[in-house]
Amino acid sequence: MPHHLSVRIDPNSGFCFGVIYAIQMAEDLLDEQGYLYCLGDIVHNDEEVERLRQRGLRIIDYDTFATLRSEAVLIRAHGEPPATYQMALENNLTLIDASCPVVLKLQNRIKASFDKKDKIFIYGKHGHAEVRGLLGQTGGEAVVFENLDELLRHELPDNITLYSQTTKSTDSFYRIKGELEQRGHTVNANDTICRQVSNRDKDLRRFAAQFDQVIFVSGTKSSNGKVLYHVCLETNPNTHFVSKVEELQTEWFRPGQSIGICGATSTPMWLMEKVRDTLLRL
Repeated sequence: MPHHLSVRIDPNSGFCFGVIYAIQMAEDLLDEQGYLYCLGDIVHNDEEVERLRQRGLRIIDYDTFATLRSEAVLIRAHGEPPATYQMALENNLTLIDASCPVVLKLQNRIKASFDKKDKIFIYGKHGHAEVRGLLGQTGGEAVVFENLDELLRHELPDNITLYSQTTKSTDSFYRIKGELEQRGHTVNANDTICRQVSNRDKDLRRFAAQFDQVIFVSGTKSSNGKVLYHVCLETNPNTHFVSKVEELQTEWFRPGQSIGICGATSTPMWLMEKVRDTLLRL
């Protein structure tokens, strides 16, 4: 059994302000009324969702949302398409809007762009909560693509208006822009990637390089988690992905090793602390 591991949590990891804001709102309302509906997972982290569920958060899908009348429903940080707000009006629902300001600003820019008849392409994950909200600003007409190959399979206009889901990698975004320009397209690129996410990239590289082993803690559904895990792995090949404490394996570690713990913008600090405490007991 390894002992005397030295363990440190990355001080820059953990919830971004959009998530902190949404969870704070949910907790305040749960304290007040004992339960609260939330449309979709409040955050892409099963452990945190479970913690809030225990406190009375009721996660619902669109089908259930459509059956509610005269209730309050939380809109999470990822934002929602206009249709959600429309349905709330029709069914007398109060929306508690915890949409992240960075996402709202992007929704507005896409809407304005669409109204100008721009040909809009969105670099993002199909079916992702945030992307659904963005696509809704264009009545479903914008093209969503996950990588360059997929984008190039489309019939592309000469003038392309490019946007990005807020949690994508800035490097990939600019690579896509460059490739399109090389192929002769005029690209109006709107870098709408959240700086809290993209700056983490650099911070994480510095952090991951300092340790013998790195434990990256994230929910399996987190887009941002996947991006940041690969950033750590590129920097330090001894990086392990875990979504809960039970996934830690003692055979990863040797006595006296230094371990760094870090996570996604949707990873709660309490979960990283739980991982640290477990490692210190090994």
